[in-house]
Amino acid sequence: MKLILKKDVVGLGYKDDVVEVKDGYGRNYLIPQGIAIIASNAALKQLAEDQKQRAHKLAKIKAEAEAAAAALEGLKLTIGAKTSSTGTVFGSVNSIQIADALEKLGHNVDRKIIFIKEPVKEVGTYVATIKFHKEVSKDIEFEVVSE
Repeated sequence: MKLILKKDVVGLGYKDDVVEVKDGYGRNYLIPQGIAIIASNAALKQLAEDQKQRAHKLAKIKAEAEAAAAALEGLKLTIGAKTSSTGTVFGSVNSIQIADALEKLGHNVDRKIIFIKEPVKEVGTYVATIKFHKEVSKDIEFEVVSE
């Protein structure tokens, strides 16, 4: 089933993307929640017209995302965590702690756009990806140290 997304869906696509999903997922979740609409010919024509009119706004949003990514260039975070004597973190380090560390440095980044590939459960150096825009992302190195 082809659908046009009305909102960003993690793992599926971004707003105004045309995606192919299984019928049940589309009919039972995406359409009733208002997240997507069926990609009919009329809806696709309307989407093309809307995208043409929004091209200028999107260029501005992308430029702002690139500026935010450039502001984080060369930044390395240090995050303190309670650990055992062997260096294992009690719990794990997540996007909330990374967002807080960035905010202390004067960068306001929403925790929902920060992605960590593997769970951080030991002291060491890791990489988190911040997705500012569907075409602009930035990898940030962070080090987990024992408090």
